[in-house]
Amino acid sequence: MAESTHAKHPNVITECIIHRLIKNQHERGAEKDTRDDLLNVNDSVQRLVDHLYSQYAGNSAKGFGCFEDNEDEYPVQRYLRQHLDSNEFDFIALSKKLMDRLVIKAGEEQLATGGYVFFAKISVGDTHFLLVAIVTEVIGTAITKNLNVVDSVYLDLSHLRVAGRINLNGWKAAEERYISFLKGKSDIADYFKTFIGCNDVLKPAVETKKLVSALETFAAEQALSSEGRGVFLDKAHQFIAEMPKNSPLNLKALANATWPDDPDLLTAVFTREEYDLSDGFIPDRRVSKALVNFTGKSQFWTLNFSREAIKNGHVHYNETLNQIILTNIPAELCQELRIETRTSEDDDI
Repeated sequence: MAESTHAKHPNVITECIIHRLIKNQHERGAEKDTRDDLLNVNDSVQRLVDHLYSQYAGNSAKGFGCFEDNEDEYPVQRYLRQHLDSNEFDFIALSKKLMDRLVIKAGEEQLATGGYVFFAKISVGDTHFLLVAIVTEVIGTAITKNLNVVDSVYLDLSHLRVAGRINLNGWKAAEERYISFLKGKSDIADYFKTFIGCNDVLKPAVETKKLVSALETFAAEQALSSEGRGVFLDKAHQFIAEMPKNSPLNLKALANATWPDDPDLLTAVFTREEYDLSDGFIPDRRVSKALVNFTGKSQFWTLNFSREAIKNGHVHYNETLNQIILTNIPAELCQELRIETRTSEDDDI
């Protein structure tokens, strides 16, 4: 059954297991109820994994980072090494060690709640992940065969709030960032980040460059006209420029402001793994000027001008001749060029 299921799905489940975290909100302390064997990867489990993975991948409110160096205080990295490299224990034992740590960290956070904790090793193509997600129950309504209305308890898969993913390939290759986690409510995100042992210190310039690239990609994929592209990128730049200084960027708010008719289209680009944009980073305003400025240089010159300069006729580009023509040149520069030109002509005589 598992083999045929794997053949039909891009998310190949290697091993998976579910435990239960018992925790009352607004109270300290937590407990656990653990399972002693792996889940059979049947169609129900595959659907669950596919849904969790899709919900997680499509959520733009994620943070990114790498393992903390101190493995005594943050032991998850050591557990993974013992499981994957030295084979000191199997996946069941790994999941129980992770549960022990999760119980401690969840018990320290009053806002944390319990739920079913899903651990899965997943392969997507040649990339291997460890996915950890906490799924809660909700009470719905069902109709019996006798047409009676009764309560029905089911897993709330539409509101995934606590989850994280480790790119095992990236971890082994010592990449800069290979852990991601849902940010959601900051207190809950912090305890889960601490549970994993994720260092999510961000480099504003790097994140902003990725944001600019994602916005330009979106504009290209939407086949916007030159004017439409300019308006779209100008909106994005204006949104960032009007943010209070040193305030975090909300990617959903940016998508709503710049592409209000269908912000999910833009959010989908933000969530692509090629960008791995961290929700809540503080944008570098100098870098964000690339949304409205054009910069280029050769061996002999450097040029920087705004999109507004093209609109107002101060800059003309002749695609046929591959020439840029500047108008309304400042008087001081004109005078310098006149002197330089006359000097060059005199030298040629």
